[in-house]
Amino acid sequence: MHKRMKPHGDYDHCGEVVNLVENFKVEKVIFNYGPYNDLEKELIKVLDKKKINYYSCIKELNINNNKLYFLQAKEYDNENDNSNVIYTELDGYKFMFMGDVSITTEKEIIDKYNLPDIDVLKVGHHESKTSNSKEFINEINPKYSIISVGKNNRYGHPNKEVLDNLKDSKIYRTDEDGSIMFKIKNNKLQIETCSP
Repeated sequence: MHKRMKPHGDYDHCGEVVNLVENFKVEKVIFNYGPYNDLEKELIKVLDKKKINYYSCIKELNINNNKLYFLQAKEYDNENDNSNVIYTELDGYKFMFMGDVSITTEKEIIDKYNLPDIDVLKVGHHESKTSNSKEFINEINPKYSIISVGKNNRYGHPNKEVLDNLKDSKIYRTDEDGSIMFKIKNNKLQIETCSP
């Protein structure tokens, strides 16, 4: 099994990445913008030892006949805003993965790109109120929203205000729905969940 990994250097995104690289066949690793932190440096040692290529600050990635677009345009002074924001279209369906970027970066993205009517949004920053502004959600108008959040987490995620911002979207949450899988079969989007 070939995996492409796109870590963001905070522990909640990158903490187990060395174990993944040690136990799966990984083809390449894509880092976010910005200097490497200690977790990323530890990973790079393993990648060098295993001769796995890695990249950062990329704009596009081709996977078979599909293309991933990395939407950041610059380096920020914090790890969250440097996390990868990825847009792709698969069989006519639009997917957007928000990383942990802040409301400021969201605004820069919608000012730079035309991204209406996203089919599937991976909600930013575990649905923290520092991300997922009403302006941003209204602009991209997601049909389905995925929230990656642990049960009874110490941050109080998901935030009620952000849930309100997403009220016109069908919401799936990992704390309630478990794993969430989207499949495109016969040009139709299918959603499967597996309870935690």
